[in-house]
Amino acid sequence: MLHTCFSKQNSLFLNLVSKTVVIAASLVSISQSVHAWESEDGTLEARGFIENASYFRHERGLSKSRTTAQLELSKEFGSAGIFSNVSFHGTLRGTYDAVYQLNSDEFGDDAGGSLSFAAPANPVFLGSLPVPAGPPFLPFSTFPEYGGTSVPGGTGAIGLAPVGLNGPVARDRRNEGLVFLGSDLHNNDDGGVVMAVPVRPCDKDPRGCIDGYLDFDEQELASPEFNDRLDFIREAYFTADIPLDNGAEVGFSFGRQQVVWGRTDLFRVLDVINPVDFSRQNIYDELEDIRIPMGIFTTEYRTGGTDIFEDLNFQFLWKWEKFRPHNLGQGGSPYTILGAGNFFRAMNNCWENGCTVWNFPAPDVAVEFGPNQIGIRQADLPGWKLNETDIGMRVEGVYKGVGFSLNTLYYTSQLPSLRGGQRSVDPFSGAPGVYPYSLAFDIAFPRIFLLCGSTDFYSEKLKSAFRVEFAWTTGEEFPNTLRPELYSESNVIRWVVGWDRPTFIPFLNKNRSFLISAQLFGQHLLDHELGDGPLGKVGIPDWENNVVGTLLFKGFYKNDQVSPQLLMAYDVRAQAGTVAPSIDWLISDNWRLVVAANLKFGTGAQSFDDNRSAIPYPSLAGMLAAPGTAASAGLSGYEPLGRFRSGPLGMAQNEDEIQLTLRYRF
Repeated sequence: MLHTCFSKQNSLFLNLVSKTVVIAASLVSISQSVHAWESEDGTLEARGFIENASYFRHERGLSKSRTTAQLELSKEFGSAGIFSNVSFHGTLRGTYDAVYQLNSDEFGDDAGGSLSFAAPANPVFLGSLPVPAGPPFLPFSTFPEYGGTSVPGGTGAIGLAPVGLNGPVARDRRNEGLVFLGSDLHNNDDGGVVMAVPVRPCDKDPRGCIDGYLDFDEQELASPEFNDRLDFIREAYFTADIPLDNGAEVGFSFGRQQVVWGRTDLFRVLDVINPVDFSRQNIYDELEDIRIPMGIFTTEYRTGGTDIFEDLNFQFLWKWEKFRPHNLGQGGSPYTILGAGNFFRAMNNCWENGCTVWNFPAPDVAVEFGPNQIGIRQADLPGWKLNETDIGMRVEGVYKGVGFSLNTLYYTSQLPSLRGGQRSVDPFSGAPGVYPYSLAFDIAFPRIFLLCGSTDFYSEKLKSAFRVEFAWTTGEEFPNTLRPELYSESNVIRWVVGWDRPTFIPFLNKNRSFLISAQLFGQHLLDHELGDGPLGKVGIPDWENNVVGTLLFKGFYKNDQVSPQLLMAYDVRAQAGTVAPSIDWLISDNWRLVVAANLKFGTGAQSFDDNRSAIPYPSLAGMLAAPGTAASAGLSGYEPLGRFRSGPLGMAQNEDEIQLTLRYRF
């Protein structure tokens, strides 16, 4: 449902917007035009900006108060030996997001709280067990960490102490700093498993913080550039050319940089070389701002015009810096795309400390799991090995006015894969082992081979520019409840068709055209698996086929100083969308103000099989008089796999925001 009303708390932000607009308008008369600094010989140039972005989320208050300082440098060296056009380009960026201090009740040291949820035991299910009702199957309200009474021996196995794979485990079961997984999107009684997520920064509460992956303390969340990877050095690379006798040239670039393959915006098809920091604002920030620059070497042979092509270039690429995954947003932070960071943190907490899971294995029943029984054990982040670095090649040119590219890339996936089948403890017998269909995972980053191409052309008759991208990958991994290891590989085809047209709309502006831009993004899983279980669908939760559409409508007024814009996106299968109106006001050469909103609509969370009806343990099969271990029967809920059906737009249904950005460029 599209939110159209905001509370009194939100009206304070609207007052802030109006006051800021007045202040910004006054700056026109007092600010002087300041341009980039340039050295006397013109070989060194410096420019930059200072910006504050303040976002206000419906019902949760401030979701961002980020101040950014960025400095961009370029230095021309001219010729050096066989090289010509030698230059250096650098970008330094530092940010501080005060939201963790200003709204600590939602995202900082005071986030979360104690949890309690009274739920009656399910007498039908409990009566089916050939043992007395007791641990591990108990009413949810009996567990002390959720406000119930103490349960002797309620540790995940009948009468067993909290012993993990390597002996006794010291557990942290504080009932504080917790929220229910998915509580920002749906109610617990809507179905699906219910588990707790620690949501405070990892220096305040280390529970669920996976070592080396999404384990940021408050300083790292607030100022992510200042870390051991020196991310404040956003770009630092050299470029140079070698002219050849035949009129061609060889170009080089080396250093930390962004290398962009592709011709589309918002969703990436070919543009997969640099990882992305989705924790800044999910999918809505400009890709130029959220790509994570990497150490990359490129060499390009530029032939210029030939007998056949108007232009033709050959590029080789080697990403030499140590692997970086996408930043999906840490559990408890304002932006976690797909809610993945919250799910990962909840599952790692289960592995390390044990956890209580409600609606598991049946509605209104809770199970108390001990350490090393279910959850995420670790993230296997690749180290640096020469044969595991990313390499790619590209051919790009123009033929009869049509631009084209053919690309191939062998790289490590920047998206995580949950691989089941890890060694764990049987919660019913206490025996360690590798159990099929058990919820014991490691996070992995598989190797992927990409083959892709693109083209763009202009139609004079239609007064329109068109762009097309196509990509095929092999090696991607997806959750799959039909498989004993709970994941499988699938080849994937992705495509995009884009259309841009400047269009005059006289009754809106008779002197300036509007830009209309539309895109359709498609995805098809060639090895998709989906079956029918006794209780519902089982298999891969991602849609076999899906399409996401975007539409941009942008106008220009006051000599292009004022630019209203409407951006819309809609996920067809998830039945979820967003509408993002904004006004971009270039107050002067230095000052820029953007006032925007980001409003969601659609069905929201969707359900899918969550594997709770599987029988992974021989001991459980014996208790249920079942013939043996078995795959899920298809009992479905919102958590945890429904997020893959909901998509980024569906999982952000309750993240309506008003946004204010003020930038001073120098």
